[in-house]
Amino acid sequence: MSTHIGAEPGQIAPHVLMPGDPLRAKWIAETFLDDATCYSEVRGMLGYTGTFEGRPVSVQGSGMGLPSFSIYATELFNDYGVQSVVRVGSCGALSPDLAVRDVVIASGACTDSSMNRIRFEGLDYAPVADFDLLRRAYDAAQDQPVTSKVGLLLSSDSFYHPRPELTTRMAEYGVLAIEMEASALYTLAAKYGRQALAICTVSDHILTGEETTAVERQETFTHMVHIALAALPSA
Repeated sequence: MSTHIGAEPGQIAPHVLMPGDPLRAKWIAETFLDDATCYSEVRGMLGYTGTFEGRPVSVQGSGMGLPSFSIYATELFNDYGVQSVVRVGSCGALSPDLAVRDVVIASGACTDSSMNRIRFEGLDYAPVADFDLLRRAYDAAQDQPVTSKVGLLLSSDSFYHPRPELTTRMAEYGVLAIEMEASALYTLAAKYGRQALAICTVSDHILTGEETTAVERQETFTHMVHIALAALPSA
């Protein structure tokens, strides 16, 4: 039993979807999984296990930001032997080629966080997605009635960024969107030798100001979840 998840051994499946919002975890479990049961309510960060097309799948909330995400991902990998994690989150579009509700499948994650600078003693580590998960997600996205793009995310420590010109510079170098967790996921998956992918729906557009509501972000990003479930390993 881990400190922050608190599940018993065997309660968490080998493959896990991780939204930031625990209420999105609840919605995913109730909407997409059969026979879903809640294995954790610790600190309100809900976790569920059920089955999807006959195979066990878990959904675990992570909270917002790289530090919070790192706590839950570390416990999943280290304490529960989870083999693959797909983040299903929201992001803010930086590219004019994206619209609200489009899906970004992250091939890699840039970051302004100091977490990896501390971990690698100043070296610039490049956290990337697992290719097999990415390839299956890309293929699955072609069957969904939504525009999807593969490319870079920026994982930021700041939701209200004090230096927006730096975010603009990232966009000039091809970064598609900004969020707050993918870099931590890809780094920890590499540490533990596991598979990881981040799939994010554009919830707001930094350039146009268009945005979705909190309820829409919680309960209507269905295409992203279909893509994520299709990307999970079959065994």
